[in-house]
Amino acid sequence: MTYDFDLFVIGAGSGGIASARRAAEYEAKVGIAEFDRLGGTCVNRGCVPKKLMVYASHFPELFSDAKGYGWSAIQSSLDWEKMITTVNNEVIRLNGIYQKMLDNSKVEVLQGYGKIVDAHTILVGDRQLTADKILIAVGGYPIKPNILGIEHAITSDDIFHLKKQPERMVILGGGYIGSEFASIMNGLGTEVTQITRSETILRGFDQDLQTEIQQGMTNHGIRILNKIQLITIEKDAEGIKVVVRKDGEAEEIVVVDTVSLAALGRKPNTQNLGLENTKVKLHNGAVVVDKYSQTVEENIYAVGDCTNNINLTPVAINEGRAFADTVFGGKSRIMSYENVPTAIFTNPEAATVGLTEAEAREKYGAVVEIYRSRFRPMYYTLAGKEEKTMMKLVVDKNTDKVLGAHMVGTNAAEIIQGIAIAIKMAATKANFDATVGIHPSSAEEFVSMR
Repeated sequence: MTYDFDLFVIGAGSGGIASARRAAEYEAKVGIAEFDRLGGTCVNRGCVPKKLMVYASHFPELFSDAKGYGWSAIQSSLDWEKMITTVNNEVIRLNGIYQKMLDNSKVEVLQGYGKIVDAHTILVGDRQLTADKILIAVGGYPIKPNILGIEHAITSDDIFHLKKQPERMVILGGGYIGSEFASIMNGLGTEVTQITRSETILRGFDQDLQTEIQQGMTNHGIRILNKIQLITIEKDAEGIKVVVRKDGEAEEIVVVDTVSLAALGRKPNTQNLGLENTKVKLHNGAVVVDKYSQTVEENIYAVGDCTNNINLTPVAINEGRAFADTVFGGKSRIMSYENVPTAIFTNPEAATVGLTEAEAREKYGAVVEIYRSRFRPMYYTLAGKEEKTMMKLVVDKNTDKVLGAHMVGTNAAEIIQGIAIAIKMAATKANFDATVGIHPSSAEEFVSMR
């Protein structure tokens, strides 16, 4: 049977675009549908604008640190509107680059929602088309809890479009998105209170990493309330009142300008896709796929956050390229989910790869050995600050294999990216010890821990 496209992709985020372009390299005829701007969550309301705001939030500390190195003190203030405009202009520039990349790959871009009519038919607006293979790459979206007054809250998507900087702000949730925005807004000069139901922020990460980041954020002036039950959100002449209760204590009212629900969860964006017209199965809203990203409908695949596997942009890109290599390139391969590194752009910054200490002890028991170092980096000595860096290696004593590496401190993401290569290659502690360090640097601590 002849189809309009060899592959049609629904969703032009990182995973969808990577899949489309790779399939086109194998001379497949590819179409892609997107109702919003190209680039998906990462480019438009995630990684890219967030990291630009992270950079912006560090300048006050740099101005202060410079005095310890002999620079005269300066007075500077943030033009919030200029920063937000500049950040969004960069996003628009990237949208244009993605359009050019798709055009150069001869991928046809259709503006609008893609809905599946049957296993080989898609409706985009009023245009009906057919495809041999369909790829679902629709990502996820932030959710709001069902509590009284939730209409007065914003999500992480909205923060990039605030017209005015909040003087006081509550961040609801202790995940990495909420913790990142708490650090960003604090660095930009907003008074931040972060509220989480857990005993510490960043549940699921290594315990030492959780403790170190929470202490570091507190030291930077963020008020973190743990083990909190959110009661209501109210709005009156004073501002927005967030009413909370800690276990066994009386209710507390936190008065703020803005509430960000940055980290109270995300869900796969799989509604209204027409999946009921196919055999595709969902689990808690996520598309169920096998190791080749294939659904039970043999010609329909899915990659990225809509599968709710590891919700990271590089993972979606890798999944998409593996799919295209396998289906259109004749190079059967699968995405490996072992030892995927990730970073948390809080202040202090953190990054991690491999098993946490708790995961390693559960899997390997008493043979797990921990190497840990905590020190003040050289940079902060003249700045007169007690900022600490924490590094940790989790090792299998029987094989000497390094099972995990965790770091909290300046440039953690840049350092752990290199460490991740070694761990992916099954490096041993002896390999780390045999590596000559770069001196003076913080990174050398990873190859000198005893």
